[in-house]
Amino acid sequence: MSTVWAKTRITLEMIKWEHSIFALPFALTGALLAAHGLPPLRTLLWILVAMVSARSAAMAFNRWADATLDAANPRTRTRAIPAGLLSQGFVLAFTLIMITIFLIACGELNWLTLELSPVVLVVLLGYSYMKRVTRWSHLVLGLALGLAPSAAWIAVRGSLDWRIALLTLIVTCWVAGFDILYACQDMEHDREAGLFSVPQALGLDAAFWIARFLHLGVVLLLGCFAALFQFGVAGYLGIVVVAMLLLYEHSLVSPRDLRRLNAAFFTMNGVIAMVFLVFVAADLWLKR
Repeated sequence: MSTVWAKTRITLEMIKWEHSIFALPFALTGALLAAHGLPPLRTLLWILVAMVSARSAAMAFNRWADATLDAANPRTRTRAIPAGLLSQGFVLAFTLIMITIFLIACGELNWLTLELSPVVLVVLLGYSYMKRVTRWSHLVLGLALGLAPSAAWIAVRGSLDWRIALLTLIVTCWVAGFDILYACQDMEHDREAGLFSVPQALGLDAAFWIARFLHLGVVLLLGCFAALFQFGVAGYLGIVVVAMLLLYEHSLVSPRDLRRLNAAFFTMNGVIAMVFLVFVAADLWLKR
């Protein structure tokens, strides 16, 4: 029993399940907007199952695909596979189980969700190999999380509205921006290992400017998104708060000081995602 619990704990740590807070609020935002309020409980539950299983599959597959690279990187060599805490076979089996649960959840939602599920899996699993071929892998990671609101909309409506696709673009830019910042700490290792990233290719200063540009684009696109969905005062206030949080996030780190990178990456981005969801939910409630 203790062995099962230990493996469960290590697996949860490996997939960083608590970081579901990055994408889940945007999925819930898409669901709320699609339903003009709270969607049916059954639909909401299957959306949660699909989100958690898809993200778990993506994280586990990334650890499996990057096991050799992680072992060579001082920052990541203590991860479960290179540290010998989990075998590659176990992690691959866990990935396949999560994919199966994801496909079941999609089938329980509607036909279009199931039909598009392979596309989602290609993006989620394909990201793990992007650093081997392009410096813009950050955008693929952004798209992997950015699909969440559009997927949730489809789960509720059974069709796609181009307006919610704008939120996919917004989340893509948001995630790509903070992933570029996060990649700064691996710049030297990426160069030595022959991996690609914006910091590796262009240096820290350029990486920071690109991240700032992407996050400025997020704020501007959020204004367009608010207009498309006819947000009220609460919705626009949420955008102002998100802009202030992004500004604060960028104040925590600089090309010369990456010490607070984890605070900027994990804490602030989780807060930003939740803040946006809360203000959109409040806006919808006030309109009723």
